[in-house]
Amino acid sequence: MTVPANVVLAPASEQLELLRSRQLSVTELTEAHIRQIERLNPTLNAFADFDAERARHEAQRMDASHAARGPLYGLPVTVKSSIAAAGYRCEIGSLLHQGDIPREDAVVVARLRAAGALILGTTNCPEFLMAYETANLLHGQSRNPWDPGRTPGGSSGGESAAIAAGMSAAGLGSDSGGSVRVPAHFTGICSLKPTPGRIPGRGHLPPCVGPFSILGAIGPMARTIKDVALMFRTLSGRDPDDPVGTPSALRELSLDELRSQPVGYFEDDELAPVTPETRAAVRAVAEVLRQAGFRVEPFRPQTLEPLRKLWWKFFVQCGAMFYEPVIRGKRSQLSPIFKEFLDIAESAHALTAAGLLDAWAELDLLRGKTLAVMRDHPVLVCPVASIPAFRHGERTWKIDGRRVDYLDAVRHTQWFNALAAPAAVVPVGKSPEGLPIGVQIVARPFDDETALGVAAVVDAAFGYRPPSGAIF
Repeated sequence: MTVPANVVLAPASEQLELLRSRQLSVTELTEAHIRQIERLNPTLNAFADFDAERARHEAQRMDASHAARGPLYGLPVTVKSSIAAAGYRCEIGSLLHQGDIPREDAVVVARLRAAGALILGTTNCPEFLMAYETANLLHGQSRNPWDPGRTPGGSSGGESAAIAAGMSAAGLGSDSGGSVRVPAHFTGICSLKPTPGRIPGRGHLPPCVGPFSILGAIGPMARTIKDVALMFRTLSGRDPDDPVGTPSALRELSLDELRSQPVGYFEDDELAPVTPETRAAVRAVAEVLRQAGFRVEPFRPQTLEPLRKLWWKFFVQCGAMFYEPVIRGKRSQLSPIFKEFLDIAESAHALTAAGLLDAWAELDLLRGKTLAVMRDHPVLVCPVASIPAFRHGERTWKIDGRRVDYLDAVRHTQWFNALAAPAAVVPVGKSPEGLPIGVQIVARPFDDETALGVAAVVDAAFGYRPPSGAIF
């Protein structure tokens, strides 16, 4: 049959239905994605490792197989190049890991393969994942499909660009400070930062250990929340060898059960301003949920700034401390973006053992306090960032006459890494330049299904629009 030209921009669930009904073969769907990659990746530079012949060979093998078909059978997906996929480069964007190819899959990648997904390749990320912009000395700069002069975000920026442009049906990123949510917001797709442990993190590089076992999680990314939820259901489940793995069972929540949970929304934290279009997007989501029968009212936890400050200590200062043995004596081989991160970390007072112990205890107490105030508002709606996708290299912005600096502009995601809470992102509005603006839907830890269920209501009202350049 003739393959629809824009099938690559269809939701993953629709692509899977075409495969299940034999309207498309795995080879035909894979070839459509290869054509899109060959057409757009020279501009967007989303991939760290892609081999068309390898993808073709795998598609042909799958078409010839008579094995039982899993829920993702034949779906072309991608994986961030910090998550081990056997046979594909997993270099974490660093010259210090150039040529690294893992022999074993991360647990979540093994589950992807077991479900029948076809891995197209691995996607670009900033060096050692420590930036909200994707560029490195190995693979260069990834670009936003809405405007190549702007970043697709970081650290899962290559992944978001690939999915937004139809070069991948869905994929995996990781998030310790907004790294699946900010890229989704910047490129107009959906994502979920799950509760740590709901999706196994074993096989992520660097490992999600120490404070990063609270901050970090591997998260699904796709063009619709329905697809994100499919990935979550397929990939979640306890890994018995993961010390933070959780035995939480999957739940199916009805709309009435979702409506029983009051929603609090806020447009900013009164410390960092957001653009007028961002405010409008949050208000639009609140109104859609009201019309859907939810009880929605203004509410903002008063613990957000203390959470952000603790996130800063753990992500920035502890992150730099973790990398110090790896980079010692090799600073000349580091990328400008990672050197920028080190400069930010080194600008703070050194973190002492006593200071770290105090911060760790304070984080537990503060998480408990935040969860207590969320009893009456177990779902939160808020911005993803103060701004839409920024130009490569930009680090300060003016909003309402006030200066907003780099890390402050994305503080809205950092709160929920410190809380270890699930947070989904849905594209809702657009900026005056036509750039996407996402909104964040947050639930209490282990209530990932709640975040996804509420996000699905929002996604049905707004949702993905393809960048014009991605359409044939």
